[in-house]
Amino acid sequence: MVSESQFAFLRSIDTPTVCNLIEIVAPERRGAGYTAVHLHCPFPDLPPMVGFAKTVAIRARDAVSGPSYMQKRMDYLDYVAAEPRPSVVLIQDLDEPPGYGAFWGEVQTNVHKALGCLGTVTNGSVRDIPAVALDFQMLAGSIAPSHAYVHVVEFGIPVTIHGMAAKSGDLIHADRHGAVIVPVDKIDAMKCALDGLMKQEARIITAAKSGMGVEAIKAAFRG
Repeated sequence: MVSESQFAFLRSIDTPTVCNLIEIVAPERRGAGYTAVHLHCPFPDLPPMVGFAKTVAIRARDAVSGPSYMQKRMDYLDYVAAEPRPSVVLIQDLDEPPGYGAFWGEVQTNVHKALGCLGTVTNGSVRDIPAVALDFQMLAGSIAPSHAYVHVVEFGIPVTIHGMAAKSGDLIHADRHGAVIVPVDKIDAMKCALDGLMKQEARIITAAKSGMGVEAIKAAFRG
């Protein structure tokens, strides 16, 4: 469980700061659990999104249809609508190269927002940038004009998006910089570590701006 105060804390800081705090309270996580390749962010001024992962695999090159697929679409919507919420949909595009057809556009963003979704992180493509649902954040591998034959292959499964290996239910923090998986059991420790981190960074930056040279900067690093 994540309390509202914990959500509020996480929403108040950007994703690089979340990564810095994880390094302090869970040093074994320093080199894993975050996106490591550039993602396009058409709405860089939106605040961070913090939500539970809904994981999906898609393809768009080949057509799929029929009653069985329609049932899968309906089951997928039930999955997105279910707790835990709010959610961030993590979509791994299995096509090579990914992004042949965009899952996300005007229709899907409005549908998913209605089901408690804050946004998406995907190695695939997005489209309809001016027409997507209000305040729906998108971090995507590319931007493309067509949805081609885009379809859900599977959901609720482990995915890897630009180096971030995630599973359904993981707590995701994401903004213009990328995304990171937040260790839920470390949130309170992260909150306690924030003040010390901010003071350390301020001390180093002040020394760098002081004009007093390298010795002042080294002293600031030493604390």
